[in-house]
Formats: sequence, C-alpha cells, structure tokens
Amino acid sequence: MNAASKLGIVAGGGDLPGYLIEACRSEGRPFFVLGLDGHADAAKLAGAETAWIRLGEGGRGIELLHQAGVVDLVFAGRVRRPALAELRPDARTAKVLAKAGLNFLGGDNAVIKTVVRELEGEGFRVIAPETLVAALIAPEGVLGKERPDDGARADIARGLEVVRALGRLDVGQAAVVQQGIVLGVEAVEGTDALIERAGHVRREGPGGVLVKASKPGQERRVDLPAIGTATVKRAAAAGLRGIAVECGSALILGRDAVVREADAAGLFVVGVK
Repeated sequence: MNAASKLGIVAGGGDLPGYLIEACRSEGRPFFVLGLDGHADAAKLAGAETAWIRLGEGGRGIELLHQAGVVDLVFAGRVRRPALAELRPDARTAKVLAKAGLNFLGGDNAVIKTVVRELEGEGFRVIAPETLVAALIAPEGVLGKERPDDGARADIARGLEVVRALGRLDVGQAAVVQQGIVLGVEAVEGTDALIERAGHVRREGPGGVLVKASKPGQERRVDLPAIGTATVKRAAAAGLRGIAVECGSALILGRDAVVREADAAGLFVVGVK
C-alpha cells in the first residue's frame, strides 16, 4: 500500500468499506470516505473522515474528493441501481449521463466504465479493492470442510455457463442452479433477493448452488462479484448446499469468518476457474 497518497473510499452498502478503512488504519495511510446516502451504513464508517452525497450529486462528490486531497480512489460496497427519475442528477452527473447515452439504459458495467473514465479525467487514479487488501480475492479450490460432489460440480458448470451468458448482456453476475435446473438469475434486485427467491422455488433432493462470476469485459476495478458471511447465512436459509465463486475475479469478505459460517451450516465454498 502506498502510504504517500491519500485514498478516497466511495462507500456503498455491505462490509467492504469497513475492510478498506481498517486496512488504511493498520497501514497508517491517510484516507477520506465519501458515503453514498441511502446505500452506505453509517455505523461501518464510524470514526472516519466522512462526507455524504446522494448518488446523483457527482459534481459535489468530485469537489469534496479534491478538497480532501484524494489521489487514489476505490469503490467499495453495494449500490442499488436507481431509476433515472429518482436519480435527480446535478449538472456534472447529467453531463456524465449524456456521455453514457443509451448505456445508462443498459447494464451496470457500461455505466461504470463511463464513470471511471470521467474520474480519471479529473486526475484520480481508480484502483481495485484487492490491491489494498490482497486477501479479499477468491483463491482456487475448496475453502472449508465441505466439498462439492459430482452433482454439485455439474450445477456449478451449468451456473457458470448461465452467468457468462448474463454477463455478455451486461445483466448480472450470479445464478442459482439445482440438479441442472436454473432456479433464478441475478438482475437489478441483487444477490440477496436472488437467493431468497431461489429458496421459494427449490426442488426436493440435494440443494442448489449459488454461482458468482465476473462479466466478460468487466471493469475489474469496480463491482467484482463478492460474498460474505451474510451470503452464507442466506444461502443456508434458502436450502442451498454451496457457493461457487470465480477464483481471481471475485471477492470474499472476511474469508476466515465465511469458512467458519459455511462449515457450521454444512455448506461448501469453492473458488473455480
């Protein structure tokens, strides 16, 4: 970690902002948090130098980052995709949306690439979360006591096929497959809702598998698929028997805690190519 440059953390929901804040503190790196109102959890940002903006206040956000002396910039956490009518963009955000054009009406990755280019044009260096905490990136292989059997591996392979197809359309990064049947795919509602929905339509017999993988052409510095202990808990509650993530292209938030939770629930967690 480069302690000489100040890091800006654009914080959405979930645990990832907290991991990055802790990494900065442990390394003595100066940092500033830009919390996204309605997305980030204020409790997870406690004690940090923080300012808050609406998602549509891009101009004010850029101004705050410059005022804070930010050089490097990292995006952390979930952000619910807003409808254009509820975004209420300021002038700078409207300019970015105009550049995005029809891409705003498409998938997240196309919009993310436009936003990253705009921020780089402002002089920020956008970096990936795993460059700050290398342990976040998913390794290859089984992570806990439980291992996928042949049936689960077939479901994983089917899930990867489905997620790749979704990714080519810039739709989602996850699917749930049980005994070869696709119980659900991720769209704007996110992974948590996908898992819950899959639990309502599950079949008898061995449970399904949640599969998460990056999109082809993914902007790898922003929005890699991620899982954490909450994912494991929801998967167990939905009757799933395991989780597979793309090694090297997905994040595991709190790997040791995820493995403990999975072992306790009798679920496997595996990193696959």
